[in-house]
Amino acid sequence: MTAPLDLSDLTSLPLDLARPRLVQPGLLPVVPGHERYWVRPGGVTALELEGGDEITIVDRFGAQAAEFTVLGNGGEDFAAVGLRADAPATVLGALTEASSFDNEQVARVVTALALRGLRPDAARAVRLFGGWSPAGSRETFTAQRPVTAVVGNPTWQMTFEELNPPSELMIEVQRANPHTRREIELPPPLADPILDVRIDNSTAIAYEVKKGDYIQILDVAGRQCSDFLAFDARALQEGRELGLDASTTRHIVGQAFSQPGLYGKFYNQDMDPLVEVVRDTVGRHDTFTPACNAKYYEDFGYPGHVNCTDNFNGQLDSYEVASRRSWPALNLFYNTMFDEHNMLVFDEPWSRPGDYVMMQAQRDLVCASSACPDDIDPSNGWVPTDIHLRVYSSERKFSMAISHRTTPDAAPKLTRETGFHERTSALTKQFTEYRNFWLPTHYDGYGPKAEYWACREKAVVMDLSPLRKFEVLGPDAEALLQYCMTRNIRKLSEGQVVYTAICNDTGGMIDDATVFRLSDTNFRVIPGDDYTGQWMRQMATEQGLDRVWVKDSTDQLHNIAVQGPASRDILRDLIWTPPQQADFDSVTWFRFTIGRIGDHQGTPVILSRTGYSGELGYELFCHPSHAPAVWDAVWEAGKPYGLAPLGLDALDMVRIESGLVFAGYDFDDQIDPFEAGIGFTVPLKTKEDDFSGREALLKRKENPQRRMVGLELQGNETAGHGDPVHVGRFQVGVVTSATRSPVLRKNIALCRMMVEHAEIGAEVQVGKLDGQQKRIPATVVKTPFYDPEKLKPRS
Repeated sequence: MTAPLDLSDLTSLPLDLARPRLVQPGLLPVVPGHERYWVRPGGVTALELEGGDEITIVDRFGAQAAEFTVLGNGGEDFAAVGLRADAPATVLGALTEASSFDNEQVARVVTALALRGLRPDAARAVRLFGGWSPAGSRETFTAQRPVTAVVGNPTWQMTFEELNPPSELMIEVQRANPHTRREIELPPPLADPILDVRIDNSTAIAYEVKKGDYIQILDVAGRQCSDFLAFDARALQEGRELGLDASTTRHIVGQAFSQPGLYGKFYNQDMDPLVEVVRDTVGRHDTFTPACNAKYYEDFGYPGHVNCTDNFNGQLDSYEVASRRSWPALNLFYNTMFDEHNMLVFDEPWSRPGDYVMMQAQRDLVCASSACPDDIDPSNGWVPTDIHLRVYSSERKFSMAISHRTTPDAAPKLTRETGFHERTSALTKQFTEYRNFWLPTHYDGYGPKAEYWACREKAVVMDLSPLRKFEVLGPDAEALLQYCMTRNIRKLSEGQVVYTAICNDTGGMIDDATVFRLSDTNFRVIPGDDYTGQWMRQMATEQGLDRVWVKDSTDQLHNIAVQGPASRDILRDLIWTPPQQADFDSVTWFRFTIGRIGDHQGTPVILSRTGYSGELGYELFCHPSHAPAVWDAVWEAGKPYGLAPLGLDALDMVRIESGLVFAGYDFDDQIDPFEAGIGFTVPLKTKEDDFSGREALLKRKENPQRRMVGLELQGNETAGHGDPVHVGRFQVGVVTSATRSPVLRKNIALCRMMVEHAEIGAEVQVGKLDGQQKRIPATVVKTPFYDPEKLKPRS
């Protein structure tokens, strides 16, 4: 009997071991008739079951209750799955308190209850899991007759005393008759659509959109391209064709294609915006190639092949748009790229079933969308399928977002605002998407240089909420972290924080993190990436540690950093701590305490003596609902000291000066901690316990190939991430991070260098252009560039 396939591991074998098959998590079902759904904290999911269908509810991360309600034609029908209701359905009951039912899934549940004469607040449920149920706990039920299954996920606000955040549930359904073809179910509309139409494969449609309305283009089955045209409707009425122009757009936004955020618009030839991208759940599209046309197929040996260009010509004829042999278009979901030889190449799209792009019309438009018919190459995964179009009224408002998945088969998460966004957005409109959150790049009225000097000379406050937080709880928590982290966690005292690397079995860095010890069995890990939590759960399973829970608390703990020479004076009279906690002045470097703002009745916070600036500094953690109050208190206390906000641009300057590494730039899973310049996080001599990557790191340390060094560049031209570093013709290193240092008045860079050229004082050259035609002389210097003994943060 084979073990079930773990889709979180792309190296897992498929169930059909008779012949090798591609592993495509998130696109192809592993078992015929098998379906998966997610229920987020505070949410509900309703599913229709037929007789014989099997439903499994999974507590993915442990210690999370579920409420299971079963509805039949005459009302509740728990007997259909062999159960009896034993508790009120609290999640359903909360629906009556909602101001509106904009969420289609919620509306579906409320409608299902109403049809059976039930009010949400009167519904009952069977309560599953909860307490300290093990991660991966499962309950399976078989429907004896057709029913509607409703799964609710109770939520709560995590307190600093009970460090158990709510987590998502998963539902698996195995259909009794998997051979019956089930139409792929689209995600529910985001609001009441004013246009809701299917674009059959190999066809196109034209349609009109009013200024301000939203256009949602959905990939029904995944791996399907949809070409998009848009014209200024008023200009068409005047006999002028002003359509979406990819070259003009690329010139203005400076990107291959526009994405949500500051550079989200598509323009026409007159440089007027036509649409703005509001949401994108895929992140890979094309603006370089035209819509497919007859000549493309003829040259391939397929004369007469249906094509998007001819389909567009037929649809736009009624608008008196002149026919073309080739239409330049925004090719949504089309996966193109330039290879190392500057060749434009393409492959199957990244899009999954239900993925979409949403755009807002910037003026009245005539639009056309296609479901591309290309079946002779990978453009549509070799099998053309349908596209779905929805248009929503300008009266509705949608958050701006990009979608990310922790693993290929995970539920997508849209970019969200931090708890401090209400305050930061009042100070700037300059936001960028950073790790699934919107963060300021710099602040209006300040700017990166002013923010930088405030950090070095006075104090700054910055939003660092996108840092991931994981509560690691239980008797096996210490053992798990001792294996997962390079630092010796057993030596960590309560109230202490340690900075650590996290390595895979080859010694490459998965992430870096800080670890807080709250008690013998309670730890908080703060890394940069969502996947770190999943990896820790995987390690717990592999190490046989079944009394540990890894719970994601990112959405329960948002944080700001107060950094700079005046940070202690700003916070000293602001933070109150109870007698059993360390007082403010006792919180030394890499220590923390639990307290409140002002007094014993103030906003609860966690204060740590940590930061990412190289200055004296602190971080304050709180629940997102308390974030505005925390910001206001800090901002008011900081006014006499010249407190300023600090964005990502200035943060990059101070962290490079201080030699602080950044994931994806200074390290990745191919780079070990020694090569990343943080070898101090790997105590190979004093940590006796085994840990992930230990054997590989022993070998790497004995035979180093590269080392992280600092470079001082001559002249005023800066280096950039990825610039090659040469001695003579040959490359000996690569710039990982670089900036102009205001305090040093020099261009500096972090560089991963071959050990033969890594000695202090070595002369090298940073290559520009092609690396050979232009060189910037540079000298290897000691890091950190600023405050090399770290006296300021220790002060």
